[in-house]
Amino acid sequence: MTPTILLMMAIFILGAGALIGFFKTKTKGFGRFTTSVFLILLVIIIAALLYAGGKLEGQVMANVLFAVFGFAGGLFTSKDGNEAGK
Repeated sequence: MTPTILLMMAIFILGAGALIGFFKTKTKGFGRFTTSVFLILLVIIIAALLYAGGKLEGQVMANVLFAVFGFAGGLFTSKDGNEAGK
């Protein structure tokens, strides 16, 4: 097996484990945070598989990661600009 195939298999196994862990630990129903975390996981897993397979350039992968981190950071900020935890 080539290193690319092994890398893609490892990413798939880690991604599947993350999704299984997500569904085992989440509360019942799909609220704002649950749906957002699920979508973030899917985007990261799919983008990582495409990047490992050579179908996604490094700059595009960096943009995907910046978008994911920005989206995740916005989840924890309320609409009036204050942090949600305060």
